[in-house]
Amino acid sequence: MTNPPVANTLPQNFNASANCLADKIILVTGAGDGIGKAAALAFARHGATVVLLGRTVEKLEAVYDEIEAAGYPQAAIYPLHLRGAVMQDYEQLANTIEQEFGRLDGLLHNASVLGQRRTIAQTTVDSWDEVLHVNLTAPFMMTQALLPALAAADNASVVLTSSSVGRKGRAYWGAYSVSKFGIEGMMEILADEEFQLNGTRVNSINPGATNTAMRRLAYPGENPATNPLAEEIMPLYLYLMSDESREINGCRFDAQPK
Repeated sequence: MTNPPVANTLPQNFNASANCLADKIILVTGAGDGIGKAAALAFARHGATVVLLGRTVEKLEAVYDEIEAAGYPQAAIYPLHLRGAVMQDYEQLANTIEQEFGRLDGLLHNASVLGQRRTIAQTTVDSWDEVLHVNLTAPFMMTQALLPALAAADNASVVLTSSSVGRKGRAYWGAYSVSKFGIEGMMEILADEEFQLNGTRVNSINPGATNTAMRRLAYPGENPATNPLAEEIMPLYLYLMSDESREINGCRFDAQPK
């Protein structure tokens, strides 16, 4: 059996300065809760204007209000249901970003769905299609539409969310695992295509076992308190969105060192 690819970790000497993301425009998908919410708040806390994208307006509004109450740069809300979105929706998103901001400095693809935890033999086609669409096709379409806005920025950063099962397949992870293998492949391809062309760097993060709703759904018998909160893994996200990582491209990262 082959071992999963070796991943990078946060440089030991990185310490996020208070304004390390000042004046940056960063879009976060799945920003309503979990890791997406933690990332949106961390980015805003360090000076970024965050575009909160998700399907549940109430959750996005709650994050927006938290950013406002803290006095961080004013965020923007962009409701979008990835399951039903088509290319025209992503083109409209790109047009809005370009009209409002003129560029996009960062893009965190965080939104994903777990799907059925079954064997391949037992997985329904509908579930397979949903997971592959939300976790892989949607990030492809969104990134493609946003590439001009990313190219308009200096040192733009795209971060794709992977998983340990996106590097080493395991039983019962089915479509989710396949989607994350696809994410790793897309990261490498985009990194090879975009960095030399316009300086846009593309990397992936495996968050690891984190105390989120998705983790609790995937492991109902696990004590959630044994896993770190999403806020605790944010230093790596800050690093990859900051100019400290401007030369880092095409790399896979683990947010939690083994």
